[in-house]
Amino acid sequence: MKDITNAPDVRLLSVGARFAVVEICDPDADYNTREYSLCLDGKEIMRSDKTVETVFDLTPDTEYSLIAQRDGSASGELRFTTKHESVTFNVRDFGAYGDGMTDDTKYIQSAILSCPKDGRVLIPKGTFRFTNLFLKSGITLELAEGCLLSAIPDKRLLPILPGRAENSDGSDEYILSGWEGSPQSCFASLITGIEVYDAVICGKGTVDGSASFENWWDKEYLKDCPGRPRMMFLNRCKNVTVVGITVKNSPSWNFHPFFSQNIGFYDLKILSPADSHNTDGINPESCSDVEIAGVYFSVGDDCIAIKSGKLYMGKTYKTPSKNISVRRCLMNRGHGGVTVGSESAAGVLNVSVKNCRFVSTDRGLRIKTRRGRGQDSYVSGINFENVRMEGVITPFVINCFYYCDPDGKTEYVSCKDKLPVDERTPRIGSISVKNTVCMGCHAAGIYFYCLPESPAESVTVSDTVISFDENARPARPAMMTGCEPVCRKGVFMRNIKRVEFKNVAINGSDDTPEDIMGVGEFVRDGETVG
Repeated sequence: MKDITNAPDVRLLSVGARFAVVEICDPDADYNTREYSLCLDGKEIMRSDKTVETVFDLTPDTEYSLIAQRDGSASGELRFTTKHESVTFNVRDFGAYGDGMTDDTKYIQSAILSCPKDGRVLIPKGTFRFTNLFLKSGITLELAEGCLLSAIPDKRLLPILPGRAENSDGSDEYILSGWEGSPQSCFASLITGIEVYDAVICGKGTVDGSASFENWWDKEYLKDCPGRPRMMFLNRCKNVTVVGITVKNSPSWNFHPFFSQNIGFYDLKILSPADSHNTDGINPESCSDVEIAGVYFSVGDDCIAIKSGKLYMGKTYKTPSKNISVRRCLMNRGHGGVTVGSESAAGVLNVSVKNCRFVSTDRGLRIKTRRGRGQDSYVSGINFENVRMEGVITPFVINCFYYCDPDGKTEYVSCKDKLPVDERTPRIGSISVKNTVCMGCHAAGIYFYCLPESPAESVTVSDTVISFDENARPARPAMMTGCEPVCRKGVFMRNIKRVEFKNVAINGSDDTPEDIMGVGEFVRDGETVG
């Protein structure tokens, strides 16, 4: 990454009635950059080193001028107008105590349900215990600085969302909830939106899911239970923005947009212990036009996992996840930095990951699928650019034999021989990695094992350096039957139609740098190899 010396351009990512999210467009910076100051209407309001920053405490219906300054040099002027706000409802006026002891759920929910269009529900400083909340269209839910929404971890108090319900005439169904790609009854999430449009959740406050190994992460606690609640579940929502808040200790996935469009996640912190169960950060499922920018992840599972259901959901609804943008994020621990699948039965298309940093994740890019996901499971247009990885065990993985399912270790899934192509066979399209640096790797640099009967279409890696840790430790690069621990394995590729390497360096590999079989065409620096 280059030093940033000049004042950067500033871009507006999102604006509400009382906030604006801006992006510092330093071309070579990731989550952080060199310190700069933001000046609002000519007055310095903050100094920061984050590339995505939120300005809070603005006034509705007001025009502002904003510039960034560094080293005496100023950016161009960014002008914006905050949105209209009709009214503010403070939850204390509805009876909420915020004393850390009282269950404030009904008071907060009453404020949400009472709030008119373009209104704001404000949860002020204090500790507000709650079970779960349901969102409403057209409003802003703001967690003020010093606000802690603390979940009551008692499964007896949570409603259950049925997985599916038949239409009144029995001609169709409504999928209300699901677990890992299939319709399944689940406990209502801590914050739930069902067909919510034009809503905002924002602020400097924190939501604590209060999960621990004494409750939601304990298998004994979950006996004969529906699926665990998520931190936030957005079912068939449109134009929902989440800005600024911190979430921690989720019972399972943190943010789960489901069959939703135009969803934005900006300047968030998502925190869970490294050994917590299924605490993925953001998991868009059958969603389109999702932007994730300036998010800090430190979780117990995948930081981001992009999904589109298992076979029933894929065949029935044929709704891929597509047009997903991940930018200027920091993944500090997690199983995968950005994962695709394994629930990808309707496909995943056009995923862009740019200017991000992965630190001590198990894997960087992680594509996982398997036989049985089906012919609609087409994963293509996955692009990594300007990504920096530090201490990642295996930076790049494609695993088409993923075994984590009830039948995942069957011969059909695990067989490495060429099997007949049928309606159960998934497909991999184009994968691109550009201008990426991976330092301190352990197991393998690139581990791509695709299906022999359905080879990946193309892999392009350019301007990329992969270096291994001097004290690298053996590890399994992929969760698949027959994959043994390896150490400092450079490039392992199986079953790809075309591979192109341009200006790629593998440093510190202990074995043959390239272990490649079943590749139709391999081009290195413009020349066909083998």
